[in-house]
Amino acid sequence: MMPARFRMSKRGVGQLLKSPMIQAEMVRRAEVIRSTAVAIAPVYAGTWGGSPGHYKASFEVSSTARGGRRRDRATAVVRNTAYYARWVEYGTERVPAHHVLLRAARAGGR
Repeated sequence: MMPARFRMSKRGVGQLLKSPMIQAEMVRRAEVIRSTAVAIAPVYAGTWGGSPGHYKASFEVSSTARGGRRRDRATAVVRNTAYYARWVEYGTERVPAHHVLLRAARAGGR
């Protein structure tokens, strides 16, 4: 019996990384991260004038086939569109950091 031989094609790997199949998998993983973030997101019930649950409802997923540092692979991004999302994530002098997206990403998009 002869051993199997494999010859990698860089062009083929590049096409695979941009393929709709890989992009769909990136979106699936991002949706898992988004749903985890929604589940653990804090809801502020104070009287500062905002609507309770706005931060929790502002998570969204976007994807592209031209992502990555070299724009050569499919990617998906989870973000929060609330204007104060960075303060919830990283905290301020008065408010502790919640690290919602960090914890959701660590939980993984498996």
